[in-house]
Amino acid sequence: MFDRLREIERRFEELERQVADPAVIANRREFARLAKERAQLEETVVAWRERQRVAAELEEHRELAQGKDPDLRELARAELPALESRIAALDGQLKQLLIPRDPNDERNTVLEIRAGTGGDEASLFAAELFRMYTRFAERQGWRVEALSSSPTGLGGFKEVIALVQGKGAYSRLKFEGGVHRVQRVPVTETQGRIHTSAVTVAVLPEAEDVEVELADKDLRVDVYRSSGPGGQSVNTTDSAVRVTHLPTGLVVTCQDEKSQHKNKAKALKILRARLLERAQQEQHSEIAANRKAMIGSGDRSEKIRTYNFPQSRVTDHRVNLTLHTLDRVLDGELGAIVDALVTRQQAEALQAAG
Repeated sequence: MFDRLREIERRFEELERQVADPAVIANRREFARLAKERAQLEETVVAWRERQRVAAELEEHRELAQGKDPDLRELARAELPALESRIAALDGQLKQLLIPRDPNDERNTVLEIRAGTGGDEASLFAAELFRMYTRFAERQGWRVEALSSSPTGLGGFKEVIALVQGKGAYSRLKFEGGVHRVQRVPVTETQGRIHTSAVTVAVLPEAEDVEVELADKDLRVDVYRSSGPGGQSVNTTDSAVRVTHLPTGLVVTCQDEKSQHKNKAKALKILRARLLERAQQEQHSEIAANRKAMIGSGDRSEKIRTYNFPQSRVTDHRVNLTLHTLDRVLDGELGAIVDALVTRQQAEALQAAG
């Protein structure tokens, strides 16, 4: 662990030098990239430096505790437990900080809620879940913006999609994806029977704009004489341009302009547009696959959590956590459930890290 921390500290110091470089500051994109990496490492480095300071102090007190001066010996021994406790706490914090982070954790979140099996009752519960997440977001200081919805006549939603914006939104909401099961007596039920319905929730990181970088080494540019109509100089100069993107095999040709440079510029613009479309399609395919894994078929049996109204009970089946505070949970008090899920994920990550 300590070798890894020293490595992180060296990288942090290197980043500090780079972001102070005028040439880097002038390159806004590169500066933003390096500053973001530096910010991600800062908390770990601060904790590691504090651990080093406390370790040095602890070693000094241990030496004094073995010294000849009785007064200093007594004082040093009295302070040892607090220093040892501080070291243990810092070690625990550093272990958590070294867990590989989900690169999406700092993104905003697209939250999709859809009524599953259960008809009108499922639609009504979809609206209640949307309110629950809205209230939870408000408690975190996040902003919720409804993107689209399909309301029903009874005040429910067949579907509602919202953007949740705020620090750590995805890191806290990503565990909500799955089937949420509700057990209660519907308002339309005359016999007082408990019905079971289901609502599906998908939690997706907001897709960032995909930027296309074209490195010279990835391009082959061929020039040749234009053919067909195009004016007097068409067949007398090598003005037509063919650009091949070697990694993907995409080929773009342009011969509309008499100038080779203008044709090349146009070809590169077209190539960038095509690569952008390709990258976005791949990104959307990955997100779609994740979404499908989360929502399943919307069947009642694929539940991650059950909301039982007669018993005022909420059970998260992944961590075997049951709370008898249904009203408060539906009012946005999701902290206890989310914390339990985060703790489980961190324990699994620590175990995987060895």
